Amino acid sequence: MSAVRRLVVEADGGSRGNPGPAGYGAVVIDAATGETLAEAAEYIGVATNNVAEYRGLIAGLTAAKALFPDEALDVRVRMDSKLVVEQMSGRWKIKHPDMKPLAARATAILPPSSVTYEWIPRAQNKHADRLANEAMDAGRDGRQWEASASTAELDAPARTPLPDRGQPGDAAAGAAKARAALVAARGAADTGTLFEVNTGASEEPEPTDVTAAPQVGWAAAPDLGAPATFVLLRHGETLLTPEKRFSGSGGTDPELSAIGRDQAARAAAHFAALGTVQEIVSSPLRRCRETAAAVADRLGLDIRIEDGLRETDFGAWEGLTFGEVRERYGDDLTTWLADPETAPTGGGESFAEVAERVAAARDRLTARYAGRTVLLVTHVTPIKTLVRLALEAPAKAMFRMELSAASISTVAYYGDGNASVRLLNDTSHLR
Repeated sequence: MSAVRRLVVEADGGSRGNPGPAGYGAVVIDAATGETLAEAAEYIGVATNNVAEYRGLIAGLTAAKALFPDEALDVRVRMDSKLVVEQMSGRWKIKHPDMKPLAARATAILPPSSVTYEWIPRAQNKHADRLANEAMDAGRDGRQWEASASTAELDAPARTPLPDRGQPGDAAAGAAKARAALVAARGAADTGTLFEVNTGASEEPEPTDVTAAPQVGWAAAPDLGAPATFVLLRHGETLLTPEKRFSGSGGTDPELSAIGRDQAARAAAHFAALGTVQEIVSSPLRRCRETAAAVADRLGLDIRIEDGLRETDFGAWEGLTFGEVRERYGDDLTTWLADPETAPTGGGESFAEVAERVAAARDRLTARYAGRTVLLVTHVTPIKTLVRLALEAPAKAMFRMELSAASISTVAYYGDGNASVRLLNDTSHLR
């Protein structure tokens, strides 16, 4: 009985924008020695984080098979993507239609019984992560990743061999075979993967290539991890929306109108085409739950309710137009517009109170969904508040924002506490 070749595949992928310019990286490692046998990386154009991560997995398994096409393999895949690891291990269902064919491709490369999956922290996946970033940097510059220019392995932590299972194989002989195998694989792999093999020869760059002065300021690339990205979808129209009536959390809780249901369906089709949304969170109010349900049904996702995302309680102004409020409660309206601490007539919520609960909800959600893209289906005031807080703008900035029914805005929250407003009031999906 021939010996089983034990390998480790480390893979990663990323997208700068999710979706945005994307790339992946993968490494094949000899489990017995910790030696890097092959690297793979590619800029893949505009894609999502999940697509890039799956492409990295496919590239890593393809490279492993190309290295040792005639040998039995025992491959341990190590990734910091919980989604890919759990889905490929069979513990999570693959609901998203864009992920199913990628998972099927990965499964078909090697016998499933020869591949196991392990989640690792991002800090332990630096080699593949650096390769993915090199690929994205290359794409930004209008070129593809080149193995000869890569310094990814120099940034990776030192590896220790995995415990011997009694079938270590011959790493030196395997590496010698690998060059010929991968020369053929470069043109044959359907992933378009670019490979580099480590045969033990001295191919490392000169010290001057890796000791350049560190970048600072805008040129720096801090490792903050993938942000929690909130895609903010205002609910579709109700019968009160076109009349511009105050409709908060203290009113009649109206349902979507026929136009609103059509808007929700168009938003659902838009998000299905993008393939970026991983979770859905909704305000408890009916118009948001109905809008969220349209998207959730299309994407095969569940909906989490977050009370902090409900609309302002407008007190006695509920159901009235701005003009009617001006006529009946003119002094109160003037004070409310000038002072964020002032509540609407009749015991509603002030902008300051709304901002406090929205910020608390934001903090809960960013902690829960770090590194993920989440659709928040909510209302005018919570969306404007999230954008205002992200910009560190004063409360009166909300009166300078337009927010249409079923519009999309996006804010990303990073590990260092900073936020980035990426989109505001996009309605292109409704045309």
